Amino acid sequence: MTISTCVFDAYGTLFDVNAAARLVAEDPDQEVLADLWPDLAALWRQKQLEYSWLRAVAGRHLDFWEITQDGLDYAMEAHGLHDNALRARLLGVYRELPAYPEVPEMLRALKDRGMTTAILTNGSPEMVVTAVKSAGIGPWLDDVLTVEEVRTYKPDRRVYDLVFDHFGAVQQQVLFASANGWDAAAAAGYGFATVWVNREGAPQDRLWAAPHRILPDLSTIPDLV
Repeated sequence: MTISTCVFDAYGTLFDVNAAARLVAEDPDQEVLADLWPDLAALWRQKQLEYSWLRAVAGRHLDFWEITQDGLDYAMEAHGLHDNALRARLLGVYRELPAYPEVPEMLRALKDRGMTTAILTNGSPEMVVTAVKSAGIGPWLDDVLTVEEVRTYKPDRRVYDLVFDHFGAVQQQVLFASANGWDAAAAAGYGFATVWVNREGAPQDRLWAAPHRILPDLSTIPDLV
């Protein structure tokens, strides 16, 4: 069956989640982050994801922006950072994360091929819409789908169901791309054609399914469809 719809995870896939800590570390008054920011960014992201999974399992849903703040608070405390101004600066930059360099041209190429394009994300509507606008990629997206419609987090099947609910596209018509190996694997198990964007060269997660393709970035996605 021909691919008609290309769906992308947002954070880590289209938007560079490490950029907030990296960019703030470049501020002239943030020497404390000069060597620390990679570890801070990694732990922030780790706790953000862990908190989403734990809340989904426990049935205690919380807006992803609140989870993002909780993850940052944990990461800052773990690194001995007790600075409200720094916290505010990191969160402010996170709201307007840059897209990876290949993203605008990749989306433009998909639209030129007549594809339906969308984001399917754990992010809350406000934070994702802000990021899309800041990155300037809105003209090449047909929709932004968020977990707030079902109030749980990926990899719950109800999240992937949103693609059919909005576009009427059956699984075999959808190409789903994510930089999270577990997300790409779960989407493959759901029935999507999947791409894992393995930017870090990480090992594959041992789960109930596996992504169909592994790519180093998103630049060749238009060639696949």
